[in-house]
Amino acid sequence: MSVIVQALYRRIIIKVPAIAVFLITLILFSSCSNSQHETNANAVPNPTFSVVDNTSLVILGTVQDAGSPHIACKRDCCKALFKNPDPLRKVVSLGLIDTQAQQTYLFEAGPDITSQLKVLHTFSGFEQEIPDGIFLTHAHIGHYAGLMYLGKEAVNASEVPVFSMPRMKIFLETNGPWSQLFTNKNIILNEIHAEEEILLSEHLKVTSVKVPHRDEFSETVGYRIEGPSKSALFIPDIDKWEKWELSIVDAISEVDYAFLDATFYDAEEIGYRDISEIPHPFVIESMTLFKALPSTEKNKIHFIHFNHTNPLLDPESEVYKAVIEEGFNIARIHDVISL
Repeated sequence: MSVIVQALYRRIIIKVPAIAVFLITLILFSSCSNSQHETNANAVPNPTFSVVDNTSLVILGTVQDAGSPHIACKRDCCKALFKNPDPLRKVVSLGLIDTQAQQTYLFEAGPDITSQLKVLHTFSGFEQEIPDGIFLTHAHIGHYAGLMYLGKEAVNASEVPVFSMPRMKIFLETNGPWSQLFTNKNIILNEIHAEEEILLSEHLKVTSVKVPHRDEFSETVGYRIEGPSKSALFIPDIDKWEKWELSIVDAISEVDYAFLDATFYDAEEIGYRDISEIPHPFVIESMTLFKALPSTEKNKIHFIHFNHTNPLLDPESEVYKAVIEEGFNIARIHDVISL
């Protein structure tokens, strides 16, 4: 009860009989309960999703590994979110819905996997909620930590195919708690290799693309996803575009959509960290690199994987508007991309 309610309650106890106190108490608590329910309902929206009618990608998360708000963050960008969390701020992930084969796939198994799979299930309209396969890019927490929820402490899944590069596969097989998922056959590990095409169905295939990144425990890859009529490139993490042996401009030209690493907007944003320890292409660097591209190529680019400090997380920010005005896109959770 509030301070005012408590004071009123104390006065009532002194001046009225016990049965009256009981009845008034019920009214007061009922009033507080209803008010709280209405506040919560307004604070956390409950969106509805339409079932997709063709093979599509669904953006299930756009935030960097540690989420937003960030653990122990004291910046203004986190303060308000600790009090009023934004339910749309989920760690980076894409869902893939194959409407013809009635199958779903997940790209990245992050810490928000529980709610993300529910969203993917709702968009697909299929009976099963566990995906028919999971593709991992590398062994940083926001990209594989959600695998733990496939284990016996949670859903106790059965033989979910997990696709990963050789070092990533060994890492999962030999390190707990991930090794238990392998031993208990909650997951089946499928080793893949760079530029290897994986045919998911006669009209859907995935190809891994190796990229340079901090590879402490595993390699790092992106993925080309090719559907019946369109294709997408997904590279949520890379050190710098110039470190890549391939040309990102050429890679963009070969697809219809490109979801690209936008962890940090610029150097000023991370003045408190050594960029050599967390190398990523700044958004302003990427925009400079892509500046000369025709508008049709710029429009393919969807920036994704935003650090909690990145102003692009705020659609009302000036930098958000500037990026859009330059002809680029900013990935938005729950957007559906037809393939």
